[in-house]
Amino acid sequence: QVQLVESGGGLVQPGGSLRLSCTVSGSSAHIVAMAWHRQAPGMERELVARITIDGSTEYRDSVKGRFTISRNNARNKVFLQMNSLKPEDTALYYCNITLKYSTSFVSKWGQGTQVIVSS
Repeated sequence: QVQLVESGGGLVQPGGSLRLSCTVSGSSAHIVAMAWHRQAPGMERELVARITIDGSTEYRDSVKGRFTISRNNARNKVFLQMNSLKPEDTALYYCNITLKYSTSFVSKWGQGTQVIVSS
């Protein structure tokens, strides 16, 4: 059973930095993509950044140049370095992985870690 646990959230002042971590327990052999999503109160969940099995990355426009997604070689940890944080980055941040099996894709989610950007 694959499970995800996020950590690293917290309260930070505008302009500050946080590093989110997500640890995947269970087999990571079928992981083809790892991502961070976020959901602010009253808003829909949105993709923040994604990294694929070959290391390709994509970011939503509002975080480009400020956030960096990375993973370890074992593909059982994914990180989100967040710099120059803004109040609008306040949200619950979720780790997400996509697993590929012979005939299907499966998406797994963590419980989320809260990020609050406020002075």
